[in-house]
Amino acid sequence: MRLSHRARRTGLRIVLGCFAMALLLAAVGFAHVAVWNWLRQSLAAQYVAAIFAGADLVLALVLGVLAVRSVPGRVELEALAVRRRALEEAAASVTISALIVRLFDQLIRSRRGQ
Repeated sequence: MRLSHRARRTGLRIVLGCFAMALLLAAVGFAHVAVWNWLRQSLAAQYVAAIFAGADLVLALVLGVLAVRSVPGRVELEALAVRRRALEEAAASVTISALIVRLFDQLIRSRRGQ
């Protein structure tokens, strides 16, 4: 029951986040149009287009560099180490269990053979 409430809340957060992102994109688009009209009053259209293209390119490059340089933080590295340790222990546990089962199987066979 708790899981279904959490799933419902997560779904609602996703929907609201998508809606907010759509509104943000619309606001950025309208801001482009507003600045275009304002610059167009004093500059020729080709210069305004070049200004916008240059500004958008610089912004895209800055955001791209930030995305590429983003490295995992301390918390992420610790979580990854815990996950790896848990997987190694689980694999070791399965291996030990398999060895114990084989040992008992051999022991039972040897007792039956006597």
